[in-house]
Amino acid sequence: MQKQFNAVINGKGGVGKSFFAVNFVQYLKDNGIAHIAVDTDNENSTLKRFHPEARFLNIADPTDIDSVFAMLDKTDLVVMDCRAASTDIFLDYFDEVRIFDLLKQFGASLNLIMPVNHETDSLEQIRNITDRLNHNARYLVVKNEVLSERFANYERSATRTRLMEELAAKEITMPKLYDWIVADLNKHDLTISAAIKNPAFDFFNRGRLQNWLHKFYDELDTVRGMLLPPPPKIQKPKKETKSGDSLL
Repeated sequence: MQKQFNAVINGKGGVGKSFFAVNFVQYLKDNGIAHIAVDTDNENSTLKRFHPEARFLNIADPTDIDSVFAMLDKTDLVVMDCRAASTDIFLDYFDEVRIFDLLKQFGASLNLIMPVNHETDSLEQIRNITDRLNHNARYLVVKNEVLSERFANYERSATRTRLMEELAAKEITMPKLYDWIVADLNKHDLTISAAIKNPAFDFFNRGRLQNWLHKFYDELDTVRGMLLPPPPKIQKPKKETKSGDSLL
């Protein structure tokens, strides 16, 4: 598949969907990777606040959802931040339009990026998604350390066993970042890449941010082959032959 549609999704609020999406889009920018970003949260619009060029999607309008998937006709990579409590809306939409037939026509894969934390509710949302979609999508679980670095509920679950052994899912970790730093990022509407160079953050916190970004980008690098379209093939120039030379 040459094209990738990445949906950051988990019906439970507060699991880190928007924080992941904001920093994943910044990763794409920092690496010069062309993409279209989509924000579906009409109340908070976190993704669009940090990345103003992001397209806003009204999930109450099925034709607006149509237009987002139609973007694959013009781009190889779409990133969509799915608001809380939107999972069933998207799953029902996928059935309604036979989305996987459409994606096949585009030569695209649907990648579901699913943050999880220590709470059982976030795991239940993942189980619901995988039970509905099975092998039709690809799955990336993001263990979000912001509230806890322990994931016993997830790691001991039958859902994780199925994800890893049957559905070939991948896992990465989103490192913990101190609450006061996240609050300052929101106060100044700065991505982490921008904050590292901004005098509003002192030397120590810029160091913490740089360390966090390095760890997070390293995690993303391990799943580039899943989330990103393959790089364009570079054709080697043909060797010129001198007059009188034979190619035989």
